[in-house]
Amino acid sequence: MELNSIQPAAGAKHAKRRVGRGIGSGLGKTAGRGHKGQKSRAGGYHKVGFEGGQMPMHRRLPKRGFKSHLLQFNAEVTLAALEKLGAGEVDVLTLKQAGLIAEQAKVVKVINTGKLTLAVKLTGIGATASAKAAIEAAGGSLA
Repeated sequence: MELNSIQPAAGAKHAKRRVGRGIGSGLGKTAGRGHKGQKSRAGGYHKVGFEGGQMPMHRRLPKRGFKSHLLQFNAEVTLAALEKLGAGEVDVLTLKQAGLIAEQAKVVKVINTGKLTLAVKLTGIGATASAKAAIEAAGGSLA
């Protein structure tokens, strides 16, 4: 193989569509744009969702729902995750260092998912009622 013999793969290149070059080309006269109207004109187009002046769909539909921006500071930890962590005393900093919660998390809550056999002492961490019962049953405590 020489540099002067390098070619693109078969079918990789194709001729650009040349419009408005006469009736014989198949794309003459209106050049594939149909007849009249805004979309047939040069530079004539509209923004996404524009419906010709009719009230657009995204404005006809009612606004719904709300997502609090404070939710980013909340985090959940499962009993299974605490079991896997294997630490005797757990606080928010321990969980952040272990990568179980986000760095920006401030409020942490333990949820009852999985099993816990270790006695874990939680400080500064909340828990659901069933998670609290499971932690205390395993010999742990919440402070």
